[in-house]
Amino acid sequence: MEKFSVYRIHNEDGRIQGRFEDATLDQLDPGEVVIRNQYSDVNYKDALAATGAGKILKRFPLIGGVDVAGIVAASSDARFKEGDAVLVTGYDLGVGHDGGYAGYSRVPADWVVPLPAGLSAFEAMAIGTAGFTAALAVERMELNGLAPDCGTVAVTGASGGVGSVAVDILAGRGYAVTAITGKDGEHDYLRQLGAKEVLSRHTLEMGSKPLEKSLWAGAVDPVGGTTLAWLTRTMKQHGIIASCGLTGGIELATTVMPFILRGVSLLGIDSVQCPMTLRQKVWARLASDLRPRHLAAMASTIPFAELPQTFDALLKGAVKGRTVVKIE
Repeated sequence: MEKFSVYRIHNEDGRIQGRFEDATLDQLDPGEVVIRNQYSDVNYKDALAATGAGKILKRFPLIGGVDVAGIVAASSDARFKEGDAVLVTGYDLGVGHDGGYAGYSRVPADWVVPLPAGLSAFEAMAIGTAGFTAALAVERMELNGLAPDCGTVAVTGASGGVGSVAVDILAGRGYAVTAITGKDGEHDYLRQLGAKEVLSRHTLEMGSKPLEKSLWAGAVDPVGGTTLAWLTRTMKQHGIIASCGLTGGIELATTVMPFILRGVSLLGIDSVQCPMTLRQKVWARLASDLRPRHLAAMASTIPFAELPQTFDALLKGAVKGRTVVKIE
C-alpha cells in the first residue's frame, strides 16, 4: 500500500509535539471521500494545536491541519467523483479527525465543498479558514444592515490572516476601512490592501468610560479581550461588530450601555460549524464579489517540511497575512 508523509501531533507524557511520519490510507480516520491533498495552510488555531500552546485537539495522536484543498481520489458518496476539485475547512478536521497536513485525507462527505469555479486550490488555501471567517463576518454584517454609506469600519489584528482578508474584502466593496495593528512595520502593507487609515495598537487611547466617542459603523474583531470591549464602547449608533477571534484574550469586560443606548449589535462568527448551505454561499462569493484582490501580496508559500518553524513564528507574531503549505 502506498505510503505518504503526514504531520502527526502526539501527547507524550503531557508534552505535545508534532513530527513527520509515514502513513497509509488505511491508517487515516474514516470517511466517504478520499482527497489527494495539494495545499493546506497555517492558521493561528493550527499553531496552537501543533505546539500545545492551546488546548485544541480532542485526541492524540492526530494529523494536524484544519484546512485542505485537493482532488478527489475516491468517493463512496454520489455527490463526489474521482477528479473533482474540492476543499474542506472547519468541522472536526485537524481537531478531532485527521487533518490536511498529509499527502491524502479521508473525510465525511458532508464536510466537503466543491471548489468554486474560478478559484484554484492554491487560492482556496490562501483564503482558508481565516479568509472564510472574514468573508462570513462581512456576509453577516451586511445581512444586519451594514453598508458603505454607514461609515468607517474598523478591522483589528489587521495584519493577521483574518484581518488582512477582511481589510481587502471590505475596501474592495467600497468601505472606508481603518486597520488597527500591533505590527508598526506593516502599515504600508495594510494600505496596499486598501486601508484608508492605519492605527497602531500601541498608541491607541481606549479610555475607560462605558461609552466613548462614536467612531465605527462596523468592526471585524479577531482579537477579543480589551480590544473588543473598547470596540463596544466606540461604536456609532446601530453599529455592528463581528467577533471572530481570541488572540487578545477570552474575557469581555463591558456594560450593557452600548447595546441599549446605541443599539450596538455583537455578532458571533462561527466558521467551524457554519451550515453547509451558508458555507457554500460564502465560498461562492469568495470566488466572485467577495474575492480578495491582493492574495498574492498577503500569501506566502512554504514547503511541507517547513511547518514546525512556521508554527513558532506565527505564535511569536512574526507572520503577516496568510501562509499556504504546498503538500504535493
